[in-house]
Amino acid sequence: MKKILLVHIFLCFCSFVAVAQVPSPAQAQQMKVENLTDEQVRQIVEEMKKNKVQLDQMDQFAAAKGIPSGEVIKLKDRIKSLNLDKELVQTAPTSQVAADRSLNDGTTVSARDIQPMTEAERLRSRIYGAELFNNKNLTFEPNLRVPTPPNYKLAAGDEVVIDVYGYSEVQHALKVTPEGYIRIPNLGPVYISGLTMEEARNRISKQLATIYGGIKSGNTFVQVSLGNIRSIRVLLIGEVVRPGSYTLTSLSTIANALYVSGGPGENGSFRDIQVIRNGSPIVTFDLYDFLRSGDLQNNIVLQDQDIVKVNPYQSRVELSGEIKRPAIFEVKQGETLKDVIDMAGGYTDISYKDVIRAYRLNNKEREIVTITAAEVPAFTLRSGDKFFIDAVLNRFSNRVMISGAVRHPGEYALEQNMSIKDLIQKAAGLKEDASLNRAIVFRLQEDLTPSSSSFKLEDVVSGKEVISLRREDSVVIYSKSSLREEYQVKVSGEVNNPGFFKYSDSLHVEDLILMAGGFRDAASFKRVEVSRRIRSKDYAPGDSAVTIVAQFDVTSDLAAMSGYFLEPFDEVSVRRSPSYETQANVSIEGEVVYPGNYTIQSSREKISDLLRRAGGLRTEAYPEGAYLMRRTFNNASDSALLNEKMQIYYNKVDTGIEEASVRTEATRRQQLLGINLNQIIKAPGSRYDLFLEEGDIIKIPKQLQTVQLFGEVFFPKKVRFASASNFREYIRSAGGFTSKAMKKGSYVVYPNGEVKSTRKVLFFNSFPKIKPGTEIYVPARGPRKGFSTQEAVGLTTGVASIALIIFTILNRNN
Repeated sequence: MKKILLVHIFLCFCSFVAVAQVPSPAQAQQMKVENLTDEQVRQIVEEMKKNKVQLDQMDQFAAAKGIPSGEVIKLKDRIKSLNLDKELVQTAPTSQVAADRSLNDGTTVSARDIQPMTEAERLRSRIYGAELFNNKNLTFEPNLRVPTPPNYKLAAGDEVVIDVYGYSEVQHALKVTPEGYIRIPNLGPVYISGLTMEEARNRISKQLATIYGGIKSGNTFVQVSLGNIRSIRVLLIGEVVRPGSYTLTSLSTIANALYVSGGPGENGSFRDIQVIRNGSPIVTFDLYDFLRSGDLQNNIVLQDQDIVKVNPYQSRVELSGEIKRPAIFEVKQGETLKDVIDMAGGYTDISYKDVIRAYRLNNKEREIVTITAAEVPAFTLRSGDKFFIDAVLNRFSNRVMISGAVRHPGEYALEQNMSIKDLIQKAAGLKEDASLNRAIVFRLQEDLTPSSSSFKLEDVVSGKEVISLRREDSVVIYSKSSLREEYQVKVSGEVNNPGFFKYSDSLHVEDLILMAGGFRDAASFKRVEVSRRIRSKDYAPGDSAVTIVAQFDVTSDLAAMSGYFLEPFDEVSVRRSPSYETQANVSIEGEVVYPGNYTIQSSREKISDLLRRAGGLRTEAYPEGAYLMRRTFNNASDSALLNEKMQIYYNKVDTGIEEASVRTEATRRQQLLGINLNQIIKAPGSRYDLFLEEGDIIKIPKQLQTVQLFGEVFFPKKVRFASASNFREYIRSAGGFTSKAMKKGSYVVYPNGEVKSTRKVLFFNSFPKIKPGTEIYVPARGPRKGFSTQEAVGLTTGVASIALIIFTILNRNN
């Protein structure tokens, strides 16, 4: 029976329902886990699952209910030993886990915390003071580690610790019985219920003096302190978020009780909270006293069976607009609009205080009330009033502006009888490049439409003309440089840093070359050319000149001045020296004695000269397979231009990937230049002996012994070269022509890049000769187009007509 009682006590501890019966600290401390059976532990786990108590939540709840921590640890071990701990892991639904998110401070906000608020919750969140009960970082939990308050009165359930020290030493931890007594060993019961700690110490000391004589003589001392405090039951009723009965510690106050119950509800009063004890109200707590001045004087300590009643509010008003703390405020009888503004922290810096607008509910309809600043201190409030504090206008009452060619442009205060000349003087005067011919003042007319007026700045500065300023006038003074295109000069050609440079007066050609970093190594000092725009010239019919060009020589050190001054937008060109050449390299690879890179010695150097410098051919070289790779185009733009021209010529723009690859292959072939090395060796300087160009690559392979077949043969492959075999025999070695083969279009590519095609001799195909290393290509025929019905009829008609003509001629001859 005792074990069943312990199980029931722990099941009550596991319940999270506020109205559930919670064991007293005295009952909870008597719990012994080792006396529970496995079946009883399983029953505890099942009850925890029903109440959604997780394993990691047991410590916190047990400490609040007075369960010894040692027993909780033992129970956790029992649960784990029976493999029941996995059943207490609460997994959130998939949708909720997806909705959980982490904040920057490391805390996690669950999907339950970010659900849209209801209309009632939204209204309550705007009420002044509601943030105390919505803030998770704020708690009114009483501090149990502070000394016992002097006015704390002992009652049943409290633990009193009696410490006797001196000549006699003894310590007792005694519980106050429901009848109000503590039983001191060897002494008997002592009634202390309703006494303060000081009163209880005096009474206990008098009783102990009867058995410890040293207390009266001063050799033995008695200290009485409070151990574990009792729990009390408090009932919260009225307009609270979660009304009900709550178990609190005996040190809890009104604020503690309000916090655990969620605080006043939507219609609850924050200023009329009563504590009812023994059927009579004993105190009224005003939460606004705490919010405004930190006053908790009426926040009394609650006693067992106290009733905390939150009455409905009587009057509320709302403040919005330019106020420091916009909210809904609860007001008492006699409070004015000034008091509410003070609750809201006062006006903001940009608030308009002269007039406050109010929206008021009458018995039948709404009305607007206008309150002046003088009426605010005595303005009587009515429940439902909504006050709006407007902001000052975003405009200036005495602003004028000046910009442009003045030393300190900006905004200035408009003074009485202030003129444009006075404003210029306040801006520290004009800049040196100010245009004195014309300036503009922009101003607003009476209906705020913009207007402008120009004036001669020179007359205003000299005092010849006086123009008065108005509010919001904006004076713009232009500089001479801003009224024309930016002056630049350009240098191009053989200088280190070609480009545009800022023009300055009296700039020589030599100065511009210096600004461009001087000459390059290839620069010519002769015929430096300057081109100049033709400006300020009257139109003459037949005159086609558009620029002026001048040429002259300069010195290499730019010391002597040519005397030629540049003008804005002049362009200087420095030419390349006609005798200047950079090193041009060519390469010879393959079967020569000294392969590698060589520098062209003269513009007339030929292939035979390079072959001689490379030491001639090796014995295993195959001259007939030699070829030359030449850079047909100097840059990518040239190649792109050729491709574009080829597309236009062949009308193959956007014809697909396959044709694009064909064009790319054709461009690549442009770089391969076939040469006849045998003729070059036999007759150096002949027409076969080409001049070398920069980037040329000559490749001389070894003797080749194979022939490669491509295209429309049954088995394209590489075969061994045989001098006795001809074109047809090589085709037969690859399985012969396919049905799609275009025999007359067959061609060969020799190792040196030379191409020969099949010729037509009478009605027969004459195939080219095969050499070592030859590539044979057999293209496919195009799709055959059949005759349409009209074409067939036309062809038949034509044949019949010709036959009829022939037949007629033959008859006439007979």
